[in-house]
Amino acid sequence: MKTFHIITTRFAFAAALLLYGTAAHAEEIRVLSSVGIKTVVDELAPQFERATKHKVTVVFDLASALKTKIEGGEPFDVAILTPPLLDDLIAKGTVASVTRSVVARVGLGLMIRAGARKPDVSTVEAFKRTLLDARSISYASAGASGVAFLATIERLGIAAAIKAKAKPAASGDEVGANITSGASDLAVLPISEILPIRGAELGGVFPADVQTVVVMAAGLSTRSTQSTAARDFVAFLMSPANSGVVRAKGMER
Repeated sequence: MKTFHIITTRFAFAAALLLYGTAAHAEEIRVLSSVGIKTVVDELAPQFERATKHKVTVVFDLASALKTKIEGGEPFDVAILTPPLLDDLIAKGTVASVTRSVVARVGLGLMIRAGARKPDVSTVEAFKRTLLDARSISYASAGASGVAFLATIERLGIAAAIKAKAKPAASGDEVGANITSGASDLAVLPISEILPIRGAELGGVFPADVQTVVVMAAGLSTRSTQSTAARDFVAFLMSPANSGVVRAKGMER
C-alpha cells in the first residue's frame, strides 16, 4: 500500500506539472547551484523539463563562488547555496526571503581511491588516527566541506599535523583528481560529491560526534521574470515523490 501511494503521488505531481506546462507558455529559468547538490539537480532537472516544457539552465560551482558571481551581477532565477550565503543575499535584497527553502542536507565523508583499503572511522579516536596516518589529505579549501574540515581538525587538536601534509584544492573536481591520481590517499568532500567520482569511492562517513551537515537551501531572485516557473522548479526538487532520488545521491531531506 505504501509503494502504491508513493507511485500515485509521483504521477499526480508530474501530471499537475504537465497540465501547467501545456496550459502556459514555456519559460527558461537560470539556476545557480552549489556542486554539493549537483547529482540531484542533474537527475531531476530533465524530468522537470519533460513534465513542464520549461527549459532549465544550470551553472554549478562552489557556493561561495556563486555568491560572488551573484553579487557581481550574474543573472539568475534560482540560487541553491548554503543557508548563511543565501541569507546574506536575502539581507542585501537579492533573494526573496519568502522563497527560502531547505532542499536537502548532506554529511561529510572520506574519499579514497577505488579498491583501496577502507579507513577506520568507527570512533572519533579511530578517525583521528586515520587522519594522522594519512600520507596526504585533500579538500576544497573554499568549499563548505573544506571550511568544516579545518574546524574539525582544530577541534581535535591535530590541525598543525594535518595542515603540514594537506593538499588544498580549488574545487571538488581537483580533490577527486588528487585521489584518482594517487597524489592524496584521503580526501574530504560531502558524500553527494564523492559518490559519482569515477576511480574513487566513499571510504567512510565522519563519526557523528564530529560530523558537519551541509545544508542546501534554495531562493528566488528578487529580479526574476520567470518566478512562477522558478517556484515550480524548487517545488519539484522538494517534492516527496523525489525523495528517493535525493537519498540515492547520498543526501537527506
